[in-house]
Amino acid sequence: MTIHPTAVIEAGAVLGQGVVVGPFSYVAHDTYVGDGCHLGPHVTLLPYTTLGAGSRVHAGAVLGDIPQDLSFNDAVSHVRVGQQCVLREGVTIHRGTQPDSVTVVGDGYLLMANSHVGHNARLGKRVIMANGALVGGYAEVGDRAFISGNCLIHQFTRVGRLVMMSGGSAAQKDVPPFCMTRSSTTNIIMGLNVVGLRRAAFSAPERQTLQRALRVLYRSGLNIQTATAKLEQEFDSPLVTEICQFVRGSKRGICKFVKPAAKASGDEAGW
Repeated sequence: MTIHPTAVIEAGAVLGQGVVVGPFSYVAHDTYVGDGCHLGPHVTLLPYTTLGAGSRVHAGAVLGDIPQDLSFNDAVSHVRVGQQCVLREGVTIHRGTQPDSVTVVGDGYLLMANSHVGHNARLGKRVIMANGALVGGYAEVGDRAFISGNCLIHQFTRVGRLVMMSGGSAAQKDVPPFCMTRSSTTNIIMGLNVVGLRRAAFSAPERQTLQRALRVLYRSGLNIQTATAKLEQEFDSPLVTEICQFVRGSKRGICKFVKPAAKASGDEAGW
């Protein structure tokens, strides 16, 4: 363990083996820092924060501050960050609002500079948030989603697995799994996240199945209830089932599809 002499470690903080704490960093009571974590200069870990093993936190990040919620009444609540996460400069993650509630960031996460995770949000594994991306309170982000720079996710909104939110886009409605939002728009789907699916080792037949399924969902003219029933009848695919379950579970409605001005080729053809 290496702790810079200017760092402050309060009594009641638990630091694992091999932890490094940089200059002027502050680790409060009732925090847990897992083995092999590295805290850079001017990092702040406030009470009831857990940082998983092997994570790295860069200068100026603040984890576990109280929620930006006027209903908060000083309840004991938590932040839990998974293992092998990277939190870059100026990142903020706020703890839950209600007693014993939790803000959760999954394993293998990358939060780039000045990104923010609001109270009670739940973020899956291997999610990437680029610079300035903001996740509102109670929002949910699925595994391996990519949230580009300056994207906004409204409170209570859900973003599905392997979604790609393009730069500057916003979501006030739920974004179904495997989709891609259009840059600098709100609640607009532009197609399938083909690049992300390829990187996740989805086969060509799997991608084609998703294309056909999303075409039924978005371009058949059917309402959501009828479209999801049709999908379950016509497709024997766990990926399509995942989409149907996500859509049926939506309380805010889902983003709409707007056809790109220029027709895509290859994997994206047919949308």
